[in-house]
Amino acid sequence: MTQPHLVEVNRYRFSVETLTEIETNAYAANDWPLVYILSDGTTRCAYVGETTDTLARLGTHLKHPQKRSLTTVHLISSERFNKSATLDIESSLIKYMSADGRFSMLNGNLGLSNHNYYQRDELYSRIFREAWDRLRQHGIAQRSIEAIDNSDVFKYSPYKSLSADQQQGLIEIMHSLVDPRLRHVVVQGGAGTGKSVLAIFLFKLIHSDLEELDLREFSDEEKKVRDLLRQIKQSIPQPRMALVVPMSSFRSTLKKAFRNVAGLRPDMVISPSELTKQRYDIVLVDESHRLRKRVNLGAYFGSFDAACTALGLDKNTCSEVDWVTRQSDKAIFFYDPGQSIKPSDADAADFEEIKSSPNSTVITLASQFRVRAGQHYVRFVDDLLHMRLPADEKFSSNKYEFLVFDELSDMVKEIGQRDASYGLARLVAGYSWPWVSRKPPYQHDIEIGDVRLRWNSTTVDWINAKGAAGEVGCIHTTQGYDLNYTGVIFGHEIRYDEELDQIVIDPRNYHDRNGKQTIEDPNDLKQYILNIYRTIMLRGIRGTFIYACDDSLRRYLKRHVGSYKSNVIAFPQPGGEPLKPYVNAVPLYDLRAAAGGFGALQHVKHQHWVAVPADMPVGRNIFACHVVGESMNKVIPDGAICLFRLNPGGSRNGKIVLVECADTQDGDVGSRYTVKEYHSFKVRTEDGTENQQILLKPRSTNPDLLPIELNREDDEHRYRVVGEFLGVIGQADSNGRAAD
Repeated sequence: MTQPHLVEVNRYRFSVETLTEIETNAYAANDWPLVYILSDGTTRCAYVGETTDTLARLGTHLKHPQKRSLTTVHLISSERFNKSATLDIESSLIKYMSADGRFSMLNGNLGLSNHNYYQRDELYSRIFREAWDRLRQHGIAQRSIEAIDNSDVFKYSPYKSLSADQQQGLIEIMHSLVDPRLRHVVVQGGAGTGKSVLAIFLFKLIHSDLEELDLREFSDEEKKVRDLLRQIKQSIPQPRMALVVPMSSFRSTLKKAFRNVAGLRPDMVISPSELTKQRYDIVLVDESHRLRKRVNLGAYFGSFDAACTALGLDKNTCSEVDWVTRQSDKAIFFYDPGQSIKPSDADAADFEEIKSSPNSTVITLASQFRVRAGQHYVRFVDDLLHMRLPADEKFSSNKYEFLVFDELSDMVKEIGQRDASYGLARLVAGYSWPWVSRKPPYQHDIEIGDVRLRWNSTTVDWINAKGAAGEVGCIHTTQGYDLNYTGVIFGHEIRYDEELDQIVIDPRNYHDRNGKQTIEDPNDLKQYILNIYRTIMLRGIRGTFIYACDDSLRRYLKRHVGSYKSNVIAFPQPGGEPLKPYVNAVPLYDLRAAAGGFGALQHVKHQHWVAVPADMPVGRNIFACHVVGESMNKVIPDGAICLFRLNPGGSRNGKIVLVECADTQDGDVGSRYTVKEYHSFKVRTEDGTENQQILLKPRSTNPDLLPIELNREDDEHRYRVVGEFLGVIGQADSNGRAAD
C-alpha cells in the first residue's frame, strides 16, 4: 500500500493569464501558507519565496522588472504547513538550490532561518526531503541532499545564517565601511570560526538589492543592518570589490560558489597579483595569513617583482599585504596567525602594524563552527602539540572521534569506511616524503610497513577530485576546506624526545624545500611544522584519526588521546555507559542482507544489542544488521554492520533500502534480503498505459553488476521495503559478531 504524500508540488506557467488556473489550487485559493519557486530554464534563474496570499504575491512578482521574465512557478503545499514551517523550507530551498547549480538564485539572502518550532526535526525535515525529491522529478533540482551537504559550493554559499558572534562582527565591519576615519579591518579568529562564511556573506549582502533583502534573522538589529547597508550603497552606489584568496585551490572553490549566485561573478574572486590591474573601493582578503613576502617564492619571484614595480613598491621590503592596502580604499583582512605555515607567509609584524594603526579596527571571532567537539577540542589540540597538557588529562567527547592508531593500515581502513558512510574522509600528512609520483605517476610516495600511498594527484580542488579518497593530501590541498573525517599521518620530520620531554623536528626529513630554506632559527621551523599539524587536525567535522611514524611520539599522543583497538567499533560511545536498549543501543538482527542479488532464505532473529554512534538516531524503529557482498561497496563495505530505519515513509527514490523477498506460497521457509539503491519511475507501454517500474541499483566499483528489476506480476514472491539505510556503524569480527 502506498504512503500518502506529505507534500504536493504543482507546476504552472508564470503569467497573468494562468493566475486564474492557480486559483483552482485549494491551498492558494484559501490563503494557506505555502512555498513557491519562480524559474526560467533558458536563463537558468530562479527565485524562492513563501506566502499566505499566493495570488497577490505572484501578481506583485509579475510587475517586478526582473522576476516577470521568469516563466514557470512551482507551488509547494501541504496540509501540515504553518508559517514557521514555510519560512524554514523557504530558507532551506534557497540554500540547497544555490549549491545544486541548476539555477542562479535571485534571492538577496536566506530569509528567516535557524528558528525552532514544533516537529521541526521529526516531521518537517522529512517533508523537505520529500519536496526535494519531487523537485528533482520536475527538473528543478539535480543532485541529492547528501551530495550537496558534502559539496564545498554549499559550505561556502552566501546563503547562510550567521551566528550571534558573526552577526556582531558583520555589523562592526559595516560600521567601519561607513566611517571615513577607518581604512582597515582585521577580523581575527582561529580555524573553524566562520571567517570565510562571514566574508562571503558580506560580499553578497553589498551586491544585493536592498528592497529584496529579508533581514528578519537579525531580529532587534534588523533596522541597524538595513540602515548601514543603505549608507554603504549611498556612498558607493556601484562598488568595485574583490575577494582576494592567496591559495589557488581554495580560490578555485570560491569561484565555483560565486558562479551560481545572481549579482556575483567568478572573476570577483582574485589572486593577490591581480590587484595590480585596478584600484578597488573594498577588498576582502580571506586566509590573509597566507599572503606572501619575497622569500622562497620559486617560480613566483618574477610575478612578485613585476607586481611590486607596477605598484611602485620596494620588492625587498614589501609584502602582498602592502599590495592590498595600496589598491583599496577599504581593506578587510580575515586572519589567523596560527595558520601561517612557511617562511614565504607575510610576517605577523605586518598585521600587528595594521592592527595598531589609528585608522584600523580589530574584530575577534571566537565561536567554533566546524569541529563538533567545539572550542574544547581546538584548545586541546593546541595544548597537545605545545606540550601544555597535565600528565593525566585525556580527551573525552561523545560528539567527536579522536583516536591514535598503532597501525597505519587500520587507520586507512577506518578512513575508507568513514568515507563510504559520510563522504569527505581523507588522509593528510606532513611533508615527510618527496613527491616522486609527480613523474612518473605510478610510483608510490609514502611506504610505511605494508601500506603504500601516493600524494595528491592534483593541486586544484583535490578534496573533491576523483580518486582523492585513495590518496594523501597535504597542507596546501586542505587548508581552508572542511572534511568529515581526517586521517593525519605524523611523518618522520617530527619526533618526541623522551629524555628532553619535548617534541623535536628533524629538518633532514622535511621535504618542503620552500618551507625550510632561509630559516635560521630552528624554533621558527618547529613552529611552522606545528602550525601545519594543528591546521590539518582542525579540518574534521566529525572526527580526527592520528598515526605517528615515531614510536615515542605515538606513545606521547596516547597519553592524552584514546587508542584505536582493532575489531572494536571506533565510534564514540555514550560516556562508557553500559548498553541501554533504545537509549544508546539498538537490536542487531542475525540476517545477512546481500549486497548482490537476494541472499539465501533466512529466519531472522534478534541476535543482541549493538551500540549506536552519538550522532545517529536511536529508537524502537531503528535496527542494525549485517550487509555482505560487493555490489554496494562504494557506500557499504563487505561485512559492514549497518543501521536502518524500520518501515520508512515518504519517497524512497534515490535512497538505499533493505528489501525483503518472501515466498507467497510457503511463508514458513523464510525470506531473502538485499540492500540496494531504490529507483521508481513510470514507463508508458505500447497501448498508452503507464506502469510503475522499480529498479534496485548497485553502487559498486564493479561495472558488471546489474540492477534488479522487481516484477509486479510475479505471483510467487512478495517484495517489501523493510528499512531505510542510515549509515555504517561498524564491522563484524572474525566470528561474524558485532565487535563490542
